[in-house]
Amino acid sequence: MSSQTKPSIVFAHGLWADGSCFSKLIPALQAEGHEVFASQHGLNSLESDVACVNFTIDHVPGPVVLVGHSYGGTLITKAGMHDRVRALVYIAALAPDENETSQDQQNQFARTPLFDHIEIGGGRIWLKPSGVPDFCGDLPEAEQRLVLATGAVPDADLFNQQVPGTAWKTKPSWYIVANNDRTVNPELERAAAKRMGAKTYDVDSSHVPMLSHPEFVLDVIRDAAASIQSA
Repeated sequence: MSSQTKPSIVFAHGLWADGSCFSKLIPALQAEGHEVFASQHGLNSLESDVACVNFTIDHVPGPVVLVGHSYGGTLITKAGMHDRVRALVYIAALAPDENETSQDQQNQFARTPLFDHIEIGGGRIWLKPSGVPDFCGDLPEAEQRLVLATGAVPDADLFNQQVPGTAWKTKPSWYIVANNDRTVNPELERAAAKRMGAKTYDVDSSHVPMLSHPEFVLDVIRDAAASIQSA
Protein backbone atom coordinates (compact mmCIF):
# COMPACT_ATOMS: atom_id res chain seq x y z
CA MET A 1 0.00 0.00 0.00
CA SER A 2 1.47 3.36 -0.99
CA SER A 3 2.04 6.32 1.30
CA GLN A 4 -0.91 8.10 -0.37
CA THR A 5 -3.35 5.44 0.91
CA LYS A 6 -2.14 5.53 4.53
CA PRO A 7 -2.11 8.48 6.90
CA SER A 8 1.11 10.40 7.29
CA ILE A 9 2.85 10.44 10.67
CA VAL A 10 4.35 13.68 12.03
CA PHE A 11 6.46 13.66 15.19
CA ALA A 12 7.11 16.55 17.59
CA HIS A 13 10.03 16.17 20.03
CA GLY A 14 10.34 17.61 23.52
CA LEU A 15 13.05 19.37 25.50
CA TRP A 16 16.68 18.22 25.39
CA ALA A 17 15.91 16.30 22.21
CA ASP A 18 15.64 16.52 18.46
CA GLY A 19 13.86 14.45 15.82
CA SER A 20 16.35 11.62 16.23
CA CYS A 21 14.57 10.59 19.44
CA PHE A 22 12.05 8.87 17.14
CA SER A 23 14.71 6.94 15.21
CA LYS A 24 13.47 3.57 16.49
CA LEU A 25 9.95 4.27 15.20
CA ILE A 26 10.41 5.97 11.84
CA PRO A 27 11.90 3.09 9.76
CA ALA A 28 9.13 0.66 10.79
CA LEU A 29 6.38 3.15 9.93
CA GLN A 30 8.02 3.97 6.60
CA ALA A 31 8.27 0.26 5.79
CA GLU A 32 4.53 -0.05 6.47
CA GLY A 33 3.75 2.62 3.87
CA HIS A 34 3.40 5.79 5.91
CA GLU A 35 4.92 9.11 4.94
CA VAL A 36 6.84 10.10 8.08
CA PHE A 37 8.49 13.36 9.09
CA ALA A 38 9.86 14.66 12.38
CA SER A 39 9.59 18.37 13.09
CA GLN A 40 12.99 19.88 13.87
CA HIS A 41 11.81 22.85 15.91
CA GLY A 42 14.41 24.93 17.70
CA LEU A 43 12.88 25.30 21.20
CA ASN A 44 13.29 29.08 20.88
CA SER A 45 9.64 30.03 21.46
CA LEU A 46 6.33 28.23 21.65
CA GLU A 47 5.02 30.24 18.71
CA SER A 48 7.94 29.35 16.44
CA ASP A 49 7.87 25.69 17.52
CA VAL A 50 4.16 25.39 16.75
CA ALA A 51 4.77 27.07 13.39
CA CYS A 52 7.50 24.54 12.61
CA VAL A 53 5.18 21.62 13.39
CA ASN A 54 2.56 23.20 11.13
CA PHE A 55 5.11 23.58 8.33
CA THR A 56 5.92 19.90 8.73
CA ILE A 57 2.25 18.94 8.53
CA ASP A 58 1.99 20.99 5.34
CA HIS A 59 4.95 19.05 3.93
CA VAL A 60 3.32 15.62 4.09
CA PRO A 61 0.28 14.33 2.16
CA GLY A 62 -3.17 13.27 3.24
CA PRO A 63 -4.60 12.92 6.74
CA VAL A 64 -2.06 13.09 9.56
CA VAL A 65 -1.45 11.32 12.86
CA LEU A 66 0.37 13.88 15.03
CA VAL A 67 2.65 12.38 17.72
CA GLY A 68 4.18 14.43 20.54
CA HIS A 69 6.62 13.49 23.27
CA SER A 70 6.91 15.51 26.50
CA TYR A 71 6.81 19.25 25.57
CA GLY A 72 5.94 17.99 22.10
CA GLY A 73 2.52 17.28 23.60
CA THR A 74 2.03 21.01 24.08
CA LEU A 75 2.99 21.47 20.44
CA ILE A 76 0.55 18.89 19.07
CA THR A 77 -2.19 20.32 21.29
CA LYS A 78 -1.72 23.60 19.39
CA ALA A 79 -0.67 22.41 15.92
CA GLY A 80 -3.30 19.68 16.05
CA MET A 81 -5.87 22.33 15.15
CA HIS A 82 -4.56 21.96 11.57
CA ASP A 83 -7.46 20.72 9.43
CA ARG A 84 -5.56 17.66 8.13
CA VAL A 85 -4.72 16.32 11.59
CA ARG A 86 -7.07 13.42 12.33
CA ALA A 87 -5.52 11.85 15.46
CA LEU A 88 -3.22 12.85 18.31
CA VAL A 89 -0.78 10.52 20.09
CA TYR A 90 0.78 11.74 23.35
CA ILE A 91 3.91 10.04 24.72
CA ALA A 92 4.55 10.94 28.40
CA ALA A 93 3.46 14.39 27.33
CA LEU A 94 2.12 17.71 28.45
CA ALA A 95 -1.29 18.75 27.12
CA PRO A 96 -2.26 22.14 28.53
CA ASP A 97 -5.79 23.43 28.28
CA GLU A 98 -6.60 26.75 26.62
CA ASN A 99 -6.15 28.71 29.85
CA GLU A 100 -2.93 26.93 30.90
CA THR A 101 0.73 27.16 30.01
CA SER A 102 3.00 24.13 30.08
CA GLN A 103 4.30 25.35 33.45
CA ASP A 104 0.78 25.85 34.82
CA GLN A 105 0.02 22.23 34.08
CA GLN A 106 3.23 21.04 35.71
CA ASN A 107 2.65 23.18 38.80
CA GLN A 108 -0.46 21.16 39.65
CA PHE A 109 1.66 18.09 40.43
CA ALA A 110 4.70 17.23 42.53
CA ARG A 111 8.07 18.28 41.15
CA THR A 112 10.00 15.41 39.59
CA PRO A 113 13.63 14.47 40.40
CA LEU A 114 15.06 15.59 37.06
CA PHE A 115 14.58 19.26 37.90
CA ASP A 116 17.27 19.00 40.56
CA HIS A 117 19.70 18.45 37.68
CA ILE A 118 19.24 21.44 35.41
CA GLU A 119 20.98 24.78 35.13
CA ILE A 120 20.06 28.02 33.41
CA GLY A 121 22.73 29.82 31.44
CA GLY A 122 22.55 32.24 28.54
CA GLY A 123 18.77 32.23 28.76
CA ARG A 124 18.66 28.48 28.06
CA ILE A 125 17.92 25.44 30.23
CA TRP A 126 20.72 22.89 30.27
CA LEU A 127 20.32 19.29 31.38
CA LYS A 128 23.28 18.28 33.52
CA PRO A 129 24.86 14.86 32.93
CA SER A 130 23.72 13.94 36.43
CA GLY A 131 20.11 14.28 35.27
CA VAL A 132 20.33 11.78 32.44
CA PRO A 133 19.37 8.77 34.64
CA ASP A 134 16.16 10.59 35.60
CA PHE A 135 15.47 11.34 31.95
CA CYS A 136 16.23 8.00 30.30
CA GLY A 137 17.63 5.69 32.97
CA ASP A 138 16.22 2.49 31.45
CA LEU A 139 18.38 2.85 28.33
CA PRO A 140 21.82 1.24 28.01
CA GLU A 141 24.61 3.57 29.11
CA ALA A 142 25.80 4.19 25.53
CA GLU A 143 22.30 5.27 24.51
CA GLN A 144 22.05 7.55 27.54
CA ARG A 145 25.25 9.28 26.44
CA LEU A 146 23.83 9.67 22.93
CA VAL A 147 20.64 11.25 24.31
CA LEU A 148 22.73 13.80 26.20
CA ALA A 149 24.95 14.50 23.20
CA THR A 150 22.05 15.13 20.79
CA GLY A 151 19.85 17.08 23.19
CA ALA A 152 18.78 20.55 22.18
CA VAL A 153 18.83 23.36 24.75
CA PRO A 154 15.44 25.07 25.22
CA ASP A 155 14.69 28.71 25.91
CA ALA A 156 14.33 29.27 29.66
CA ASP A 157 10.92 30.96 29.27
CA LEU A 158 9.42 28.36 26.93
CA PHE A 159 7.03 26.79 29.46
CA ASN A 160 5.54 30.17 30.40
CA GLN A 161 4.42 31.03 26.86
CA GLN A 162 0.96 30.57 25.38
CA VAL A 163 -0.45 29.96 21.90
CA PRO A 164 -4.18 29.44 21.19
CA GLY A 165 -5.60 26.02 20.45
CA THR A 166 -6.60 22.84 22.32
CA ALA A 167 -6.85 20.14 19.68
CA TRP A 168 -7.63 17.29 22.07
CA LYS A 169 -11.04 18.87 22.69
CA THR A 170 -12.09 18.06 19.11
CA LYS A 171 -9.68 15.37 17.84
CA PRO A 172 -9.44 11.72 18.99
CA SER A 173 -6.44 11.14 21.25
CA TRP A 174 -4.19 8.31 22.39
CA TYR A 175 -1.97 8.63 25.46
CA ILE A 176 1.03 6.58 26.64
CA VAL A 177 1.65 6.93 30.38
CA ALA A 178 5.24 6.20 31.43
CA ASN A 179 4.80 4.66 34.87
CA ASN A 180 8.42 5.17 35.96
CA ASP A 181 8.79 8.70 34.61
CA ARG A 182 11.06 10.97 36.68
CA THR A 183 10.79 13.94 34.29
CA VAL A 184 7.05 14.46 33.78
CA ASN A 185 5.03 13.32 36.78
CA PRO A 186 3.09 10.13 35.87
CA GLU A 187 0.13 11.52 37.82
CA LEU A 188 0.10 14.51 35.47
CA GLU A 189 0.13 12.09 32.54
CA ARG A 190 -2.82 10.09 33.89
CA ALA A 191 -4.79 13.25 34.65
CA ALA A 192 -4.09 14.65 31.19
CA ALA A 193 -5.18 11.44 29.50
CA LYS A 194 -8.38 11.33 31.56
CA ARG A 195 -9.20 14.98 30.90
CA MET A 196 -8.88 14.59 27.14
CA GLY A 197 -10.77 11.28 27.09
CA ALA A 198 -7.81 9.59 25.46
CA LYS A 199 -7.42 5.91 24.75
CA THR A 200 -4.79 5.28 27.42
CA TYR A 201 -1.89 2.83 27.62
CA ASP A 202 0.51 2.32 30.54
CA VAL A 203 4.10 1.12 30.17
CA ASP A 204 6.78 0.61 32.83
CA SER A 205 9.19 3.05 31.25
CA SER A 206 11.32 6.09 31.93
CA HIS A 207 10.44 9.37 30.22
CA VAL A 208 11.46 8.00 26.80
CA PRO A 209 9.30 4.94 26.00
CA MET A 210 9.84 5.52 22.26
CA LEU A 211 13.49 4.58 22.89
CA SER A 212 13.14 2.01 25.68
CA HIS A 213 9.89 0.35 24.48
CA PRO A 214 9.65 1.20 20.76
CA GLU A 215 7.41 -1.71 19.76
CA PHE A 216 4.89 -0.74 22.44
CA VAL A 217 4.81 2.83 21.15
CA LEU A 218 4.60 1.67 17.55
CA ASP A 219 1.52 -0.39 18.33
CA VAL A 220 -0.24 2.66 19.79
CA ILE A 221 0.61 4.76 16.73
CA ARG A 222 -0.59 1.93 14.49
CA ASP A 223 -3.87 1.86 16.38
CA ALA A 224 -4.33 5.60 15.86
CA ALA A 225 -3.47 5.29 12.16
CA ALA A 226 -5.87 2.38 11.70
CA SER A 227 -8.67 4.43 13.20
CA ILE A 228 -8.21 7.00 10.44
CA GLN A 229 -8.18 4.40 7.69
CA SER A 230 -11.35 2.76 8.98
CA ALA A 231 -13.21 6.04 9.48
